[in-house]
Amino acid sequence: MQTPTDTTAPIIAPPGLKGLAVADTVLGDVRGQEGFFHYRQYDAAELARNHTLEDVWTLQLRGALPPAAAVVEAGDHRALPTLVAEVVDATARRVADPMVTLRAGLLVLGDHEGRGSMLDRSLDELHDDARRLVAVVPTILARHHRVRQGESPVDPDPTLGHAADYLRMATDRLPDPVAARAVEQYLVATVDHGFNASTFTARVVASTGADMAGALVAGIGALTGPLHGGAPSRCIQMIDEIGTPDRAADWVRRQLDEGEKIMGFGHAVYRAEDPRGVVLREAAERLGGDLVDRAAGIEEEILAVLAEWKPEQRIVTNVEFWASVVLELAGLPRAMFTPTFSVSRAIGWSAHVIEQHGVGKIVRPSARYVGPEPVATVPS
Repeated sequence: MQTPTDTTAPIIAPPGLKGLAVADTVLGDVRGQEGFFHYRQYDAAELARNHTLEDVWTLQLRGALPPAAAVVEAGDHRALPTLVAEVVDATARRVADPMVTLRAGLLVLGDHEGRGSMLDRSLDELHDDARRLVAVVPTILARHHRVRQGESPVDPDPTLGHAADYLRMATDRLPDPVAARAVEQYLVATVDHGFNASTFTARVVASTGADMAGALVAGIGALTGPLHGGAPSRCIQMIDEIGTPDRAADWVRRQLDEGEKIMGFGHAVYRAEDPRGVVLREAAERLGGDLVDRAAGIEEEILAVLAEWKPEQRIVTNVEFWASVVLELAGLPRAMFTPTFSVSRAIGWSAHVIEQHGVGKIVRPSARYVGPEPVATVPS
């Protein structure tokens, strides 16, 4: 038996690994006390304001912004091979959740193209794997939606940017440029965000030498949990339910009295303003309209009640609240809000997967056994 002084005794991590650094990364960081996060050495909120998704994809995958690095060209990779399209269509007809279809499609694509264990792939091949798999995420999601609606899938247009083509494939119409840019800003702002649950999950799988598709699909599985990526659709439902700002305070107090979470508010890391929410509020205000006005008033009332409820804490608006407004105004169906998050986060996952592969060591922590003491004999 180990004793507290035994040098082989495991280090006991805090619940949820909170505050524990488990790896080194050059891909970015989140400084929650400052309300700041960055991709590599650049302010991520400023990247969202001033750069395209393709620029940031290039930064994370190739280490520099264009023109210092050749821009990631995704357009020609968005088309699905026939076999993958057939699997996507068959899954969509039987399963309502687009995230299930996305996982199936990526796994089939990885197998179809023979993209095996990362241990057998060169760095250039891993970059190609990442680009090809990430590029089809919006195609699969949009195709799932249209098949579920009984409509014909819309083929990708390689001349359009990633965000604009996603909207076009989902809605079968060329999106308004302001709406497309607002969605692109959302995607840029959510490419990466430290060692969140899905990124960590993808890196754990990558550490085993699994294929790129397997690691990305593991990240998607973590993202399906509402405590991680599932809040935007719940936020817009909350705004609908509240209706007008004058009803917000009473609504929130009832929810708090019943022990319910207020979706879109509070964050595990941020104690200052969530910079992603700031960028997306700006994007929503450029779109304008009654929904934006109501959301702003409701936000103000909710924050006031939360300040009364826990005066010792600063509870801030997180990214999901204004993301829900942007995605709603862009015309995306609410069932697609969480899947849309995976369009951008897949870029971050792929960069983390490649970085983890370079470590060359499997992630294998220990657990502390807290059950009954072992007995000498097992009852017959």
